[in-house]
Amino acid sequence: MSSTEPEGPPVPLTTRQRGPRRRTVRLRTLLVCLAVVPTVAMGTQTVLTAERLLDQSAHLRADVAASEHTGVPLYTLLVDLQAERTASAALWAGSPGAEQELRQRRQATDRAAAEFRRAAAEAGVSVGEVVRQLGDLAVYRGRADARTGTPDTLLAYYTALVNEIIRVYQHEFSHSEDAELTQASRPVVSLLSASEMMARQDALLALAGPSRELSAGAFDQFTSAVGAQRYLYETWVVPYLPERDRRFYERITTSPAWETKTRIENAIIFENKDSDTGIRLPSDVGEWRAAHASFSMQMATLNIDRARQVLTLGEAKADRLQTEVARLIGGSGAGLLLVVAIVVASTRSVLRRLDGLHRRTVAVAERILPDVVARLGSGRPVDESVLPRVTGHRDEVGRINDAFARVVAVSVDGHRQLAAERHGFGMFASGIASRTGNLVSRQLALTEDIQDAFGHDEPLLAQLMRSDQLTVGMRRQIENLLILSGGEIPDPHTEPMRIADLLREAAAEVEDFRRIERQALDEASVQPHVISQISHLLAELLDNATRFSPPRSKVVIRAELVADGLSVEIEDRGPRVASATYEEMNQRLHSAPPYAVLAENAHRLGLFVVGHLAEQLGATVTLRRSVYGGTSAVVVLPGGLLDSSDRPAAQPAAQPVAQSRPAAEDPADAAGAGTGAAPARKAVRTPALTPEPAPTPTPAPSAAPPEEPVPARVTGPRAVEPAPVPTPAGLPSRRRTDPAPPARTASAPRPALPARGAARPALPERVPQTHMSQQLRGPRAPETTDRQDPATPEEVADAWADYEQGTRKVEEELRQDQP
Repeated sequence: MSSTEPEGPPVPLTTRQRGPRRRTVRLRTLLVCLAVVPTVAMGTQTVLTAERLLDQSAHLRADVAASEHTGVPLYTLLVDLQAERTASAALWAGSPGAEQELRQRRQATDRAAAEFRRAAAEAGVSVGEVVRQLGDLAVYRGRADARTGTPDTLLAYYTALVNEIIRVYQHEFSHSEDAELTQASRPVVSLLSASEMMARQDALLALAGPSRELSAGAFDQFTSAVGAQRYLYETWVVPYLPERDRRFYERITTSPAWETKTRIENAIIFENKDSDTGIRLPSDVGEWRAAHASFSMQMATLNIDRARQVLTLGEAKADRLQTEVARLIGGSGAGLLLVVAIVVASTRSVLRRLDGLHRRTVAVAERILPDVVARLGSGRPVDESVLPRVTGHRDEVGRINDAFARVVAVSVDGHRQLAAERHGFGMFASGIASRTGNLVSRQLALTEDIQDAFGHDEPLLAQLMRSDQLTVGMRRQIENLLILSGGEIPDPHTEPMRIADLLREAAAEVEDFRRIERQALDEASVQPHVISQISHLLAELLDNATRFSPPRSKVVIRAELVADGLSVEIEDRGPRVASATYEEMNQRLHSAPPYAVLAENAHRLGLFVVGHLAEQLGATVTLRRSVYGGTSAVVVLPGGLLDSSDRPAAQPAAQPVAQSRPAAEDPADAAGAGTGAAPARKAVRTPALTPEPAPTPTPAPSAAPPEEPVPARVTGPRAVEPAPVPTPAGLPSRRRTDPAPPARTASAPRPALPARGAARPALPERVPQTHMSQQLRGPRAPETTDRQDPATPEEVADAWADYEQGTRKVEEELRQDQP
């Protein structure tokens, strides 16, 4: 039984049992994906994070550069516009010296505007609205000089332009994407807005002029500006200033100029007087200009310092972001390398353990387990240490190994039980074969006794020979059972046997032995302990050849010495067989099948028997197509089975045995067939050749009719033979009877053989017609009856039935082989 393939055809599975087809992914691929996917994901995240940080750092550096390049001119423009607005209000109010101051302020504003436009164009900052409103500056200056329109409209233009500049600061340099910079830049915008509120107050007070009167609208604007700048300082500036800037702001607010500012603002709000033309301001307003010039410079210094700190913080933040990117890349790279190393090591470890498990499994499945099964089948001991053991490991690979070890243990136990059952069945079959063989041997002995007693009655003798031949066939079938069950064929031979006698003995076991034509060499002999096995092997092949060939055709068996030993070829004239069938039959000859295969091929047990015997003898048997279209069986026996101790030094050239007459006319064949010599495994003794006188020429006799072939019998007295003795295998051996040497005719002289070692003498000269038998030399009697076939109608019908059955089977196989 094979340990890897189940017996019998595979059972087809239904769709539900098979389930949907799924593509199986290799474990190596899964492990590689397990290593690649996290690595790629982690690398992608690192790259994206680094790219975002680098973009943020670049944006910060761009903002810092833009602030340094554009923010300073923009702040200068903001301050100059505030001063020009105050000077324009003073000119509108008719204050002394306002024209000269306004002219200077306008020149400063023009220089700041030109510098701003150039810087904005280089930096690419979005200041389109500021530039557009600056384009209307000349128009409003002309209105201020001509005093056309209203002063509120003039101040509103300057206020809108300043508010747009503050908005640019708020949107372009606020760093809203960074919370820290947003927190730091928030006071800067608030300081600018608060400074604008104080500058607006200054412009409104300048608009009051020497008359110290404001319109109701201007007074409301002044009151709103005071409340807005106080709110901004208390809510949006002081809480967000650093400690150093807060102390500086406290110094400003506690200075005399700031106190004067606060006193004047309170006086204007609470001590004003209404008049017919507007609201008259208190006399303290005159101190505003000097106080404003003092604290406005301090507030501008605070604004500039705070803005520079924000720019410095942005530059440092950009450097920190670059450092963070470098650390991120380095750390992520090291982490990726560590992850890759761990995953690769884990993958290699798992794959190495799985590969080791696979190698052990393959070794057990292909080498160890078949050897164990073969040992169990042959009854030899098994080394349990070579089988896998249960280790008890708790990891996954260890549990798979333990599961496989348990499967192997169950398989070995099952094969051990099957081997025990097969051995028991073999012993049982061997016992049955031994008992049956004992009965058959006794029947053969009884048949011999009856033949000896009634040998003179030719019809009865023919029936006895027929019965003897069938009994011999029964004995061979019993020996087949003994061989297939593991037993041995009993071999009573004690002396070597010539090849010609061995072929005669094998042919005598075949029912249709008359059709067998033998050709052999007389020089070689076979050792006695393998005579029965070789004879049985050749008898099975001969029986197969006679059954599957036409009843009137010849079956030729020839033997000759070859380089590897002795070659025996059996050739028939049977039907043509397909090449695939030959391959199948040769496979059966070269491998011992299990009982299940034997049961399925009960009609071809002969091939299995031949295979068993060839394996025991160390011979090779090959079936092939012959040149006549039939089958040719070639048996090559090893040279170690041949015996050459009794081979003469020189012998005549080998001549074909029984080529010129039918097999039934050979007295030894007929005697052997009639007395059961072949089934009884009798030792055939070859009579010694003695020199005879040279023949004398005689005239050619007339042709005489051939005699009817009658099996020759030895009718003389027989020595008393002992009872059959059982052989070591349990089968009783046939009694050995030495056949009497055939009578020699004086007309067939043979030259005397020289002694061993002497030179070969010259061949004798043949004399025409001296080789003819005595009966042919006399006058030929006229034929009175037609020559009859010795075979009975029943025998001919059986032979034709076997041939037709074989022909139909071969034709059916050929039809199956055709596409």
